[in-house]
Amino acid sequence: MTQDDLIFFKQWFAGFCSSFHTSDKEDNRNLILKEKHTEKVCANILSIAQAESLGRNDTVIAEAVALFHDVGRFPQYAKYKTFRDSVSINHGELGATVLNDRGILKRLPVREQEIITTAVKFHNAFRIPDLDDPESIVFLKLVRDADKLDIWRIFFEYFSEDGTEDKPSAVGLSFPDTPDYSKEVLDQIFNRQLIAIGRLKTLNDFKLTILSWVFDLNFRVSLCRAVEDNYIDRVAATLPRTDDIRQAVSFVHEYIRMKMEGGNDV
Repeated sequence: MTQDDLIFFKQWFAGFCSSFHTSDKEDNRNLILKEKHTEKVCANILSIAQAESLGRNDTVIAEAVALFHDVGRFPQYAKYKTFRDSVSINHGELGATVLNDRGILKRLPVREQEIITTAVKFHNAFRIPDLDDPESIVFLKLVRDADKLDIWRIFFEYFSEDGTEDKPSAVGLSFPDTPDYSKEVLDQIFNRQLIAIGRLKTLNDFKLTILSWVFDLNFRVSLCRAVEDNYIDRVAATLPRTDDIRQAVSFVHEYIRMKMEGGNDV
C-alpha cells in the first residue's frame, strides 16, 4: 500500500462523510463528531505504530484501518439516529460491508484488503476474536487502542461542566442521566472484566465502563497516554462521590501502576 493509496482513501472518505450531511443541525453535529474522531484515531494509531517500530508499509495500512474503522457509523446514524449498536446495528460489521459493497479497497493487494476489512469488522468486538491470523490481530489491537484513547477524550469533553451547549446528542448513547449505578458493573471492574454495553442501565454505568477499558489496552504506549492525559481521574470526577466508586477508581489506578511497572507488554 502506498501513500497515494492513502490519499485516495482520505479523499473518498471525506466525500462519503459529506454525503450524509443534512439540513438538520443536530444530525450534522453527530456526524461531524465522528469525522473528527476519525482524524484523532488516525493520529493515535500513528503514534502507537511509531512507538512499536512498525515498518513503513504496515504504518500506512494502520492509518487506513483507522480511517475506515468507523465508516459504518454514518449509514448507521442515517438510518437509526443513534450510535448505540445494541438498539440499531453492529457498526463494525456494517463498516466491513460498506467497504466490500463500495469496492473501495480493490486497488490494494488482496491480503491488505483482508487485513483492513477484518480490523474494521472486529474493532468494536467485545473481545478480540480468536482469529487464525496473527497479522490481522496486530492491526486490530492497534485500532482498538487508538479508538479507546480518543473515545476517552470525547466523553471527557461531553461530561465536562465546561462543555458547550451544542453537544452532540448521540455521545451519551441515550442512557438515562440519573444518580444511579449498578453494583454488577462495579463488581466487574474489581474482577478486571470487560463490561458489555447491552447490560448497562444508566449513564453512570457507561462512565464506569469507560474506566474499565484500561483492562483491554494492548500496548504500553497506550497506557502511558491514558496516564499523561489523566483520563481516569477526569472521567471519575463526573461520577457520584461514593465510597464504592472511589474504591473502584483506586483499583483502576493500581492496575495501571502494576502494568506500567511490569515491562513493555500490557
